[in-house]
Amino acid sequence: MDVRTFFLDQHGCAKNQVDGELLVSHLKARGYKRAENPEDAELIIINSCGFIESAKAESLDSLMQARSSFPGKKIILAGCLAERYADVFKTELPEADGIFGNGDLSKVADVADSVLAGGRPVVKPAQSGVCCGNRSMLFSFKGSAYIKITEGCDNRCSFCAIPLIRGALRSRTDDEIVAEIKGLLEQGVKEFNLIGQDLASYGCGKSDVSASDGAGLSPLARLMRRISLLPGKFWVRLLYIHPDHFNADILDVMRQDERFLPYFDIPFQSGSTPVIRAMNRRGSHESYVALIKSIRGAFPHSCIRTTFLTGFPGETEDDFIQTEKFLLAVQSDWSGCFTYSAEEGTPAFKMKRKVPRRTALARAEKLRSVQTHITAERLKDRVGKIYDVLVEEIVENPERGAGSDEGLAIGRAWYSAPEVDGSFVIRYDLDDERAVNAVREGEFVRVRAVASSALDLDGELVL
Repeated sequence: MDVRTFFLDQHGCAKNQVDGELLVSHLKARGYKRAENPEDAELIIINSCGFIESAKAESLDSLMQARSSFPGKKIILAGCLAERYADVFKTELPEADGIFGNGDLSKVADVADSVLAGGRPVVKPAQSGVCCGNRSMLFSFKGSAYIKITEGCDNRCSFCAIPLIRGALRSRTDDEIVAEIKGLLEQGVKEFNLIGQDLASYGCGKSDVSASDGAGLSPLARLMRRISLLPGKFWVRLLYIHPDHFNADILDVMRQDERFLPYFDIPFQSGSTPVIRAMNRRGSHESYVALIKSIRGAFPHSCIRTTFLTGFPGETEDDFIQTEKFLLAVQSDWSGCFTYSAEEGTPAFKMKRKVPRRTALARAEKLRSVQTHITAERLKDRVGKIYDVLVEEIVENPERGAGSDEGLAIGRAWYSAPEVDGSFVIRYDLDDERAVNAVREGEFVRVRAVASSALDLDGELVL
């Protein structure tokens, strides 16, 4: 019997990346082979995003393009978009040969078998537990991995469709997470990015079993203490902490173990108190500024990443000015900004006083411009310092043909998260055997920053 082949077209966030890695693993366990190109596969799987309008459109465009380019192949729409609109797509998306939600990814091989046998399954497993387990491959650069510790969300921000897509908050156990990290350490992984919709809520879901350790720690701090017992040199980065639930006790854990990076990804969304409250959040302009001051009080050189949303219903020009002032006050190292997307089923969808799209786009562009200047200035302060840098890829120096013996590699220091932040250019001598042996993908090297740009640092290898 011929080996069945599939191609995965991956979309969405880091959490969806983990889902994609699990889809590949479950299919390979069934005997399927992953193709590097869609033309070499008999089955194409679109692992879609359904968070905001632009992401939904991108996923659907990929599906339509695949159908147009490969009319004879079978196509499954999987992921968040499939989860959210399975009932609609069942009758209104004939271009897909199968629809598969994200409640239980272990069923993907059954769906694939059915599609290749001529069926058109529409499968939307219940949202329970956290899809996890061994991953036979990682999509990240060598040496780095995302670790999903929660699924779903109970925060119910008025603009957010995540609870509609991924359900209520539930968490993995400490034992499961520590075992996964230990296994990946044994495989040579050196950077662990803990992800979930809100890490601050880890262990706090209604179905979570969170035994006390007797020290009064939050479940997140307790998990970090467990991870801290693992030996070796590695990084742990916490991504996505809701500002209303920030766990102050994690700062003590970070002080005691420098492997926990003082990198704080806190999506504030707005700096206007009326808008923050309309988003169904409890904080305020003042309390969020105070939170950043407390973090920098504990870690003066900490890295702050945040996210802003412009054009939320009712956002006035004064509201936007307050957000701009907030950004200038907190001086975040990095930030992303997207415009409000009216998502059906969310409370904000029915709110009045819609903001014109042109206005929302202009406001987002202004915040990006402010952040670009802040980032450039903060990177200048890093010049002259020596950093541990995780090598992501070795690249060909375009000047090599002109007689240059300079090697080039791209990596990241602790203050840069994968894919979303800037990079560190590593320069080294190709005639130096020690340097060539040191600069390997997935390994740490010491680099002195000698110059900065708007987003990146340029450095020289230190042996």
